[in-house]
Order: sequence, then C-alpha cells, then structure tokens
Amino acid sequence: MHYGYGYFEEDKLGEVADFKLWRRIIGYTSRYWQGIGLAVFLSFIVIGSSLLLPYMVRIGVDQYIINTDITVAARLGGLAKLATIFIVAVIAGFLANFSQVAVLEWTGQNIMHRLRQHVFSHMLGLDMAFFHNNPSGKLVTRLTNDIQNMHEMFTSVIVTLFNDIMRILGILVLLYWLNWRLAAIISLLLPLIILLTIWFSKVARDAFREIRTQLAKINAYLQEAISGISLIQLFQREKDTEENFVKLNRNYFAASIHQIKIFGFFMPALDILSSTATGLIIWYGGLQILQGKMTIGILVAYLFYMKLFFQPLRELSQKYSIVQSAMASAERIFQLLDTKSDMETPVKPLAPQKVEGSLEFRNVTFSYEPDHPVIQDISFTIEPGETLAIVGATGSGKTTLVNLLERMYDPDSGNILLDGNDLQQLDIQWLRKAVGLVMQEVYLIPATIRENILLDRQIAEKDLLGIVEKAQLNNLISMLPKGLDTKIGEGHHDLSAGQRQLLAMARVLARDPQILVLDEATANVDSETESLVENAIGATLAQRTSIVIAHRLSTIRRADRILVMDAGRIVEQGTHDFLMARQGLYHRLQNLQYVLN
Repeated sequence: MHYGYGYFEEDKLGEVADFKLWRRIIGYTSRYWQGIGLAVFLSFIVIGSSLLLPYMVRIGVDQYIINTDITVAARLGGLAKLATIFIVAVIAGFLANFSQVAVLEWTGQNIMHRLRQHVFSHMLGLDMAFFHNNPSGKLVTRLTNDIQNMHEMFTSVIVTLFNDIMRILGILVLLYWLNWRLAAIISLLLPLIILLTIWFSKVARDAFREIRTQLAKINAYLQEAISGISLIQLFQREKDTEENFVKLNRNYFAASIHQIKIFGFFMPALDILSSTATGLIIWYGGLQILQGKMTIGILVAYLFYMKLFFQPLRELSQKYSIVQSAMASAERIFQLLDTKSDMETPVKPLAPQKVEGSLEFRNVTFSYEPDHPVIQDISFTIEPGETLAIVGATGSGKTTLVNLLERMYDPDSGNILLDGNDLQQLDIQWLRKAVGLVMQEVYLIPATIRENILLDRQIAEKDLLGIVEKAQLNNLISMLPKGLDTKIGEGHHDLSAGQRQLLAMARVLARDPQILVLDEATANVDSETESLVENAIGATLAQRTSIVIAHRLSTIRRADRILVMDAGRIVEQGTHDFLMARQGLYHRLQNLQYVLN
C-alpha cells in the first residue's frame, strides 16, 4: 500500500504555543547562535535607548524648564547636555536597530538556505509512491512559500516580539519606580488589555483560517478552469463557470469583510483603553501635582511611556498572523522531513562486478492504492541477451512492470531477481546504472547536446561520435550551428519528438547498460524520423537483455518473445507469428492498431 504523507490543507493554521514544534525550529538556529545572540544584545540597546528618552524629558522638565532655583544660563546648559545625550541615544538606537535588522536578515537567509537545501535533498531520496500521492504544486509550495513564511517570522517577528515584551516589562518597572500609586491605578486596565488580546488572537485566528480556506478554493478553481479552458469554450460552459467563480469570489469577499470587522473592533477598543489610561494619568497625576506629591516631569514621562506601552499591542495583530502562518508552514515542512521512503535500504547492499542480464519476476503483485492491485501474481523470466516485448491495452500494467524493475516502487508481494539477486538486496544506484530506460517523454536539461548525452559522464570524443552514429544523430548534429555543443531547451534550439528519442537512445548508449527498457519510446515519433528511431533501437538493443513496451508492429516484431497483459495479468505469451495464429487478444490488438494507423 502506498499513501501520501498526509499534508495539512492550506486552511489549517499552526498553534503558536506548540512548544515541541518550537524546539525543532530553534534546533535549526543553533548553528547561528552568534548572530541571534548579537541580535538579542542589540535589542537591549534599542530598548534602552527608547526607554531612556521619556526619562530624559522628565529630567529636562523638572530640573531645567520649570526649576527657577538656578540661573537661566545653568538651565540652558543643562538642557543642552540633555539634548546632546538625547541625540546620542537616538543615534545609538538607530544604529543598533539597523545592525539588528542586518544581522537578522543574514541569519534568517542562512537558516532558510540550509533548511531549503535539506528539504530538497530529502525529497530527492523519497520513492515514487510519495510523488504519486502528493501533488507537485504542494511540494513546490513547501520549498518556496512555506520556507518564505518561516523566513519572515525569523527576520520580522521573533526578535521584535522579544523587543516588545522587554519594552513592556521595562515600562511597567519604570512606571512603578516613578510613581507606584499612579502605576497601580493604570494596572487596573491590564486585565481588560489581556482579555482583549486573548479574544482577538482567537477570533483573528478563525477569520484568518477562513480567508485562507476561501483563497485556496479560488486558486484551485482558477487552476482547473484555466487548464480546461478549451473544453469550457468548446462546450459553451463560460456562463456556468463564471457563476461558480462568482460564488467563490463572494465567499472570499465575505471572509475578508469579517476579518476587517474584527480588526475594526480591536484597534478602536485598544485606542479606547489607551485614551482611558491617558485620561486616568492626567486626572490622578494632576491631582498628585496639585498636592505636591508628584512633579510635572513625571506626568509628562508617564504620558510618553503609555504611548510606548500601547504601540506594540497595536502591531500584535500583524505579528500574530505572521507567526501563525509560519508555524503552519513549519509543521508542514517538518512533516515532510519526517516522511520516510517506503522502500527499505539493505544494511549491506550488493553491487556485483558483472551483469549477466537474466531477469525473473516471481509471483509479483503490486497496487498503487490499497485493495486495487495493478498487477497480480505476475511471473516470467528473461534470459541474458533476450528481447521481450510487452503489449496490452492502456491500464493493463505494462509501465508498472518497468517501474518495479527500476525499483521506483517495491512489490506488495513476490520477488524480482536480477542474475539471481533480489532487487531489494541490490544497491539502488548500481541497479539504475545496470538498467537503462528510454521513456515516451524525454527529459532534456537546458544545456548542450553533448551535456544531455553524457550527463556528467566522461567519454572519449571518438567513443562519443560512435554513439552519435549508432543513435542516428549524425544528420541532426551536422545541421546544427555548433554541432554537439549546440544548446537545446527553453530559449535555445528545440528538438522534435523523434529527435528527442534519438538523443535518449544516445544517452542510454553512453551509459552502456546490460539491461535496456524501452517504454513506448516510439509512440510520439513522426513518420519522417520513424525509420531513424527504428535503426537506433536496433543498434541499442544489440547484445543486451531488453524489455520493449510498444504498439508499433515493427518494434514488437524484433522481440524474441511477447507477453500480452490484460487487467494486470499475463494472458498470452509467445512469438508474433504464434500469437497471431492463436487469434486471441494479441491478434485483436494488432488488428485494432492496423485500423487506427
């Protein structure tokens, strides 16, 4: 059985208080503790400078502006000194804040670079069952959007949250130190502030989830509609398609308005509490001043500190959403990293020095989905140097046999043997070097023809030219401006389907595997290059154990033996003439192919 690793859907949000997840996130930061430590140190400078400024105002008001016990010159001199200290504190805070941002960006980029590389390397080692069950779009999202979400949390939130918490604690300490009675009155508002913040975090989380849910539905519908636009237009479904989108768009609009209402309540409510605190400070502070128990400077400092106190609370909504999104992304990323390959790696994998080329499928059963076997109890052998053709209708299990032979998957039951060794005991890299594969769709890298053939292998120029000749690429190479060094791929020279197949043949010949598999290699070949491909196939199959999956009669007739598959089972086998004489499924398939041609 082969399952996906159970992605969180896009509408799921992370728990900010998930301490186990936080430990894993922090584990990725341990290598960069110097940068994080420096950022924390700079935080104290930023916080200290911001907390110093209101206190400097208090000194200026009490000791120099309203103090008539000293001369005007002394008062001006004192204000000048305070102004100098004030400017130095502002510059120090600016430089510390700038340095902190730079350090956090550098640290965050390094952490995300390492994490992105780790995730990609891990994905390369997973088996095909994983990719079969997980959409490629979501896998790309893990490497792009999700890691970017975590980067934003590292650079924009974590240390700034630390700054905010330390600033709030510092302000509370200073308020009690300056005038504990006034601070005690202000503290009566703290329970309301805490309750408002808790309420907001809950309802904002639900609203944010609903927006992401509706946006995910819109994205999925848009992708489906755009990819199927030809069918929509051919069957005149434009109106229905638009009406469905109107509903989805309306739901997204409603979710967005709901979130705006929540923000619209939270911000004014916070402003009311801030204004109430300011009013209490002015009322009780003024009373204390009139009674001679407090100075005007302390009252002014209190008003400044209260402004600093409520500022981070106003930014809480944005930071909370960033952390929440990043935690959801982190959970999905770590869930991916925790995914293990279904295929077990032997403790001591075998890598024989020589490949004879005998193959045996022994009672092999396999299913992509539970309880839906694609092939059932398949058994056959191939002798060294023999060419075996496999034919059957679409969905009969032909390509699945190839996937099992290349060990893209492991069978649910039964064994596959190469020279008497079970594939599951062989080194997987050795196996894929020993078994060459030419598929219907040829993957080309954006590089030169030479690089596409060699794929980092080192071959003498004379041998490479011999491979080009066997693969029937001579004419193509001679017509290109730079021959083998002509770049192909996006933005460069393009190749036809037939030319791509010839290049794939050359690629296999460069690896020189003892076992060769052709999976519908001639399916998309145009008539002009068909004979070239057939000649290349003949040169490629020579003196190799070969499995050929094809519909074309010319390709199948080359085989020493033919297996006919239907519904995951072998129903006929023999030579072309023998099977045609039986007038069974093979005979019907060939007649159908003849009619279609």
